[in-house]
Amino acid sequence: MSDAAAIPVWVEAARTGDGGAMDALYRRFAPVVHGILLGYVQRADADDLTQDVFETAIRRLGELRDAAAFPGWIASIARRAALDAKRRPAALTGVELDRTAAPDRPDEHVEAERSLRAIAALPEAYRETLMLRLVEGLTGPEIAERTGMTPGSVRVNLHRGMAMLRASLGSSAGARGTTA
Repeated sequence: MSDAAAIPVWVEAARTGDGGAMDALYRRFAPVVHGILLGYVQRADADDLTQDVFETAIRRLGELRDAAAFPGWIASIARRAALDAKRRPAALTGVELDRTAAPDRPDEHVEAERSLRAIAALPEAYRETLMLRLVEGLTGPEIAERTGMTPGSVRVNLHRGMAMLRASLGSSAGARGTTA
């Protein structure tokens, strides 16, 4: 059984309290949820919010009418959680890079943070697909399957988002007096 065919089975089993099914849904969709959240909040907040999103989803599984709609449903819960987190007065906005990954190369951190900020500044559709592709490492078909988007929409969003990202990074490099 393909993962796409397994999703409704996992959802139905999770509704009955099957821990293995809940775990399968988490492993499959945690990168999607995390990637969406990274477009709105810092990494540490995204890590915590990922857990919150899954707790909310498991608690509300009974409200999901069509088990096959789980990918789009969990993505919408993640978006709402991210927007709620941004609205909180103490919420940290923006994206922060884990500096322990390569402490001996600070220039790479500066460029990576600049790139993440540029992605975070893009419109939502492009921001999410680019985060899922570039940060979470999902392929276009995986993004489509796990978010409920059509493959064509994912391709368009990735193409347009990359063009906007290149333009943004190119213009900010030019403003700093460097070449892109």
